Amino acid sequence: MKRIITIQTGEVEFGSKDAILKSSGIGSCVVITAYSPDKKIGVIAHVMLPGASPGGKDIQRTRYAADAIDEVIDRMKRSGVGKDDIEVCLVGGGNVLRREDDGICEQNIESIIEIFNDKHIEIRAQVLGGAERRSVSLDVDKGTVHYTEGDGKEKLLWGEGNTDQ
Repeated sequence: MKRIITIQTGEVEFGSKDAILKSSGIGSCVVITAYSPDKKIGVIAHVMLPGASPGGKDIQRTRYAADAIDEVIDRMKRSGVGKDDIEVCLVGGGNVLRREDDGICEQNIESIIEIFNDKHIEIRAQVLGGAERRSVSLDVDKGTVHYTEGDGKEKLLWGEGNTDQ
């Protein structure tokens, strides 16, 4: 039986082939799924804010895009995964409060995409923007990423031969 590992806002969690990594309640946040098909390991980061943390001992660094991405890459490297062997998918960045003056969702999306571009890591698939809350799961053994929007049914984002997103 597979272990379900739930990732909350600001957290970064690792799982091996016996795990399903899940995050829900995704609004303006962006969830990063990172997966190695060769090693069958995965990491999920639930990113809350763009850029890097301002520092300080009371700050949860992995709430911020740059720090969370560094932690994702570091956890993959510690498991023997090279940067070129990481499959990344993004889910979230929605304006779920539907406020015209709410730019945090776009800032999160732009920050994360820019950081991955700067690090030369390809984003394989993404479901970003809009106004619906989302959830995401990564089945580490199968290498599949599924997501939901609002109260909708679960959909395949990446894996199982579905590479033309």
